[in-house]
Amino acid sequence: MKRGQKQTGDGTFVNAFTAAVRDLRSTGGVELTPVVDDLRIDGKTCLVTGANSGLGKAAAVELARRGGQVIMACRPGHSGACHEIKQISGSDKVEILEVDLADLRSVHRLCDDLRDREVCLDIALMNAGLMPRRARKTPQGFEMMFAVHFLSSRVMIDRWLQDGVIRPAGKSGNIPRIVFISSESHRSSNAIDFENFGAFTDYGIKTSLKYYGISKLVLCTFATELSRRLNPGNDVSVAVHAMCPGGVATNIARDAPAWLRPIINPLLRRMFQSPEDAINPVIYLCCAEESGSTTGLYLHMMHIKSVSAAAADPDNGARLWEASEPLVVSSRE
Repeated sequence: MKRGQKQTGDGTFVNAFTAAVRDLRSTGGVELTPVVDDLRIDGKTCLVTGANSGLGKAAAVELARRGGQVIMACRPGHSGACHEIKQISGSDKVEILEVDLADLRSVHRLCDDLRDREVCLDIALMNAGLMPRRARKTPQGFEMMFAVHFLSSRVMIDRWLQDGVIRPAGKSGNIPRIVFISSESHRSSNAIDFENFGAFTDYGIKTSLKYYGISKLVLCTFATELSRRLNPGNDVSVAVHAMCPGGVATNIARDAPAWLRPIINPLLRRMFQSPEDAINPVIYLCCAEESGSTTGLYLHMMHIKSVSAAAADPDNGARLWEASEPLVVSSRE
């Protein structure tokens, strides 16, 4: 790493917290104007992963309030969140479908359900995320963040395109949108290990942020490559975007040690944005007319930026696609 270059994917919680606070004060890039409050998306079908809390919940409320038909794709045990979102948004066009994104069998069951019901998504908000303090293995043997942040998304999007749940637009058709919630931590100095791609890696609390950053680098690389592959010409068939919401007071640190939570949670609420305050870039990418007619945007809060050089590299994108293809195939076995 070059002298003076900031490394955001490694270090301790204190380093990550400091970086996130700094980001709230200085973002860089071209600043965008939030969409107007009365912009409607009536008739649009929206799916939000991790919609039971935090940014996903705030997004589900706002999409429903604007007239969207919202499907909450959430871990089991959060049925009460659906009723709450209906109450807050004033819309009854909200339902919840259970899915464990760490278990690819559960992911395929969700895809089967959407296919069998002939759902056609206009907006897919891939929001779910976590940051465990120690490495955890999924039922299929993958590291948890790798599976939840990237592999489940790759599997779902492959299935949705094959099953017609996402239908690329023709020249005059409706353009569906796929929006990934990523992180500026994808700019860390760490690289994707293609030689051991998908292999379980053990880590502890001192290096969990490093692997969080790597998982977000994989996600941003995937989003960039997906945009290229779905839109090879000048016409946009599927609008694919990614973003970092900045520091948000969510429950992403729910796996922090019990003794640290009484410290972390008040700090998050005091120093970071609330999910409701952080929602503007999400709604811009999901609803704004201009973001629906282009592809490949990356926002850091309400600022347009470029993804890291590693995430933008077409060679990395092609290698990622090739390396993940066998994992997608084996997930169906």
